[in-house]
Amino acid sequence: MTYYEDHGPDRTQSLGPEPTLHEPVSITESELGAWTEVRRRARLNESVIGDYTYLMERVQLDYATVGKFGNVAAEARLGPTNHPLDRPTAHHFTYRAEMYDLGDDDESIFEWRADQPVEVGHDVWIGHGTIVLPGVTIGNGAAVGAGAVVTDDVDPYTVVAGVPAAPIRRRFPEDVAARIEATEWWNWDHDTLRERLDSFRDLETFLDRHAPETADPVTFD
Repeated sequence: MTYYEDHGPDRTQSLGPEPTLHEPVSITESELGAWTEVRRRARLNESVIGDYTYLMERVQLDYATVGKFGNVAAEARLGPTNHPLDRPTAHHFTYRAEMYDLGDDDESIFEWRADQPVEVGHDVWIGHGTIVLPGVTIGNGAAVGAGAVVTDDVDPYTVVAGVPAAPIRRRFPEDVAARIEATEWWNWDHDTLRERLDSFRDLETFLDRHAPETADPVTFD
């Protein structure tokens, strides 16, 4: 991995196949793909980010998986850990008891949290300050507006925003989204991406060169 000290929000450093970390960051039992970047003061806990995904400053992931080419803006939080509201108190001394010299920790709470993962597809944009609640799935190509609170699943190639987040529009017409999805371009290797870079700069060029004429509608896997 490549590490950079905390010298401010410089975006000029080149990335590489190994993950780039802008210290300080906190990463616990997590996996980072190739060409990934994690900006300063981000935190990952039992999470996975796919190739080319970047996390901006102060992003927090708990029990979350983000696919390839994910774009996660600053201060977003995916999978914030819930507290057990069915107990006499919601305070964490009931399950982090050792911290307070009260007894053994209650591991069942941590297992409960891990059983509500957040699943984010490929090429998803998560806007600044977004909160994605535990158990939510966001489909490929979706976009989430800044400050949204995502409480329900988001369909592929759909733009959502608000509190709670609601659909605003489709990112592309259904037939166009299906053609893009059929290419599975996020699985192309680095050399292929380089060769086809100009195609990504114009939708019609991309469709003409790489997409089938028709494709099945896009749905969750």
